[in-house]
Amino acid sequence: MTPFAPGANNAIITRMNRLNRLITPATLVSLFSLWLAAGPALAQAPAKASTGGKLVPIPIQLPKPMFEGTPTNLTVPNLQKPLGRPRDPFLAPAGVVNVAKGKPVTSSDSEPVIGEVEQVTDGDKKGAEGSFVELGPSVQHVTIDLGAAHEVYAVLFWHFHKSARVYMDVVVQLADDAGFTRNVRTIFNNDHDNTSKLGAGTDMNYVETSEGKLVDAKGARARYVRLYSKGNNANDLNHYVEVEVFGRPAK
Repeated sequence: MTPFAPGANNAIITRMNRLNRLITPATLVSLFSLWLAAGPALAQAPAKASTGGKLVPIPIQLPKPMFEGTPTNLTVPNLQKPLGRPRDPFLAPAGVVNVAKGKPVTSSDSEPVIGEVEQVTDGDKKGAEGSFVELGPSVQHVTIDLGAAHEVYAVLFWHFHKSARVYMDVVVQLADDAGFTRNVRTIFNNDHDNTSKLGAGTDMNYVETSEGKLVDAKGARARYVRLYSKGNNANDLNHYVEVEVFGRPAK
């Protein structure tokens, strides 16, 4: 090991003393405050960097709540704790809107128990009788054809919100083709034991409310959106009030 040149230790000590005088407790507090304030902006940085434009809240219109509060006695494993306040606005590039309204919908259940699959994108989010489609038991899915490739930033959906329910094995996928064989991406999956054979998910179960469930799609390019479920904690049937897909035509 090469020894320090004469006087090197004194130079190092002098530099350290200067550094200590610069980094005062007040400086540390100021830096920490700036870091906290930048937290939300840093969380949005990937989206801003990938789009290169200004981010604004997407235009969500929520239906009127149909029940008060959230039950705490639901015996469902891996259940997400209620936020206890309205969800934060979701930011996306300017011009992103619901591109699913009125778009064609198909389903794994060709003969729904109640309603028609077209109700999934008809714009009616009230959740009352006549506002939802009821599919049969076991694993069922609905698929929305956006008509062309889109940049998808968020998928927002309501299974049922007349009462607090938890729907099981909820999976949301994007793909380039109607058969979901090309460029398939899973953006939400709470099927923890892979009973639906789509892969084991790590997302949490959640209670249905009038806010719906919003899933971040991070601007993924896709034409088709598919949502799976496998009954709920009240019965083995599957329901959809509305599905909204916030995006813009792909460039």
